[in-house]
Amino acid sequence: MNYYNLFQLPQSPIVDRILISKKYVELQKQYHPDYFTKENEEDKENALAISANINKAYNIFSNVDKTIEYFLQIKNVIIADEKYNLPPNFLMEMMELNETFNENINIENDIKSFENALNETIKPILALDASSVLDENTLQQLKLYYYKKKYLKRILERLED
Repeated sequence: MNYYNLFQLPQSPIVDRILISKKYVELQKQYHPDYFTKENEEDKENALAISANINKAYNIFSNVDKTIEYFLQIKNVIIADEKYNLPPNFLMEMMELNETFNENINIENDIKSFENALNETIKPILALDASSVLDENTLQQLKLYYYKKKYLKRILERLED
């Protein structure tokens, strides 16, 4: 199931959050299983499946990073279990952060600062109109952003442990 089609949206790495909320309510009014209690089993199961997809789509589209990930998957730019090689300079910076992991009480702030700088690099792409067609270079920039962000999230999760 293509969630962009379900929500009648153009395929884009950024979506209008207000429109997503409105579409979510509209679709749930149409497909929520509670409206199908008097229907036959097949219709009930169909409504349950569609409602579950609506919830999954809403969960994705309500989060910027999940939307980017989903967009890249739809465009076949990233694939499951891909072994993506991050740039050496990024890995060196992360190694330096990791070395100070136990000694640096400000490491979480350092990572957040790095994350903010990373978000700034992607802002011009996310500022494009949702109907804009992205070229291969832009898709690769999004892919790099996605994998860097994923790496940073793993470090932050380790901090929380």
